[in-house]
Amino acid sequence: MIRFLVRRLPVIALVLVAASMIAFLLPRLMPGDPAAAVAGPEATPEQIAQVRHDLGLDRPVVEQYVLWIKGLFTGDLGQSLQYRRPVAELIGTRLESTVELAIAALIFMVIIGVGIGLIAGSTRAAWLRSAIDSVNTLLLAMPGFLVGLLMVLLFGIFFRILPTSGEVALSENPEIGVQYLILPALALALAPASGIARLVQTSMRAVRQQDFVDLAIAKGVPSRRIATRHVLRNSLGPALVAIGIRFGDLLAGAVVIEAIFARNGLGQLAVASAQTADYPVVQVLIVGAVLIAVAAQLLTEIGLARLDPRVRLE
Repeated sequence: MIRFLVRRLPVIALVLVAASMIAFLLPRLMPGDPAAAVAGPEATPEQIAQVRHDLGLDRPVVEQYVLWIKGLFTGDLGQSLQYRRPVAELIGTRLESTVELAIAALIFMVIIGVGIGLIAGSTRAAWLRSAIDSVNTLLLAMPGFLVGLLMVLLFGIFFRILPTSGEVALSENPEIGVQYLILPALALALAPASGIARLVQTSMRAVRQQDFVDLAIAKGVPSRRIATRHVLRNSLGPALVAIGIRFGDLLAGAVVIEAIFARNGLGQLAVASAQTADYPVVQVLIVGAVLIAVAAQLLTEIGLARLDPRVRLE
């Protein structure tokens, strides 16, 4: 595994360098002058120029990029132009909310996706397979924001079972925090879970045609053991890869879900920072998202090698 990670380091470094350049240049292509936003609507051109100088925005772009990269390596993420606070402190106050949402959605996505896929791939009842296929198709066709709005109407207005707005940190009150977390996590997880379920179902159908499954049936191995021990394990490879890819989609979808359920997470911070051309915050959030995606991909490859003996990291 160590050799695998060492061989991956050049690729990871190249991806992160490219991501840092895109993250640095992309916010500067957006309309709006951050110096004018900081100075205020009644500021004179001289005052805006002074603010631009104080923020270092009048320096050459290459110099600004080098200084920013040095700050990343030393732990100095910069100062928010809009909030006048360190970026690290600003992100730290929102990080817990988004991490809770992403982890809860990931758990729901894996349990629902693998569970439904296992049922659909194991059952011989045509009506049940058709029903599961119909539900999967419906969920795949529905965007996350629509699922979220339907959940707000169903569980927040009609039945009033769970809270639909706001949040309580799990570290403060786990029992209440979970109640605020269930609906947004489900809204975020249902669509990717249906895709994973379809992958598991298709893979299980293909694995069931293999000779070792026929051999297990001939030996009299119970059908439940064949489904879970032999068929499912050899069918999880594509699903594991999809889970690693979908985890990045969960972070992207959190932007919309946080707005629907009024959660004060990194998604809302990203939107507000982009609207006000708050370069330092947007840059760090983009690089952080890419870093998480790279880590998820590495963990997926390691997990796939552990799951399937035919796959070797070396």
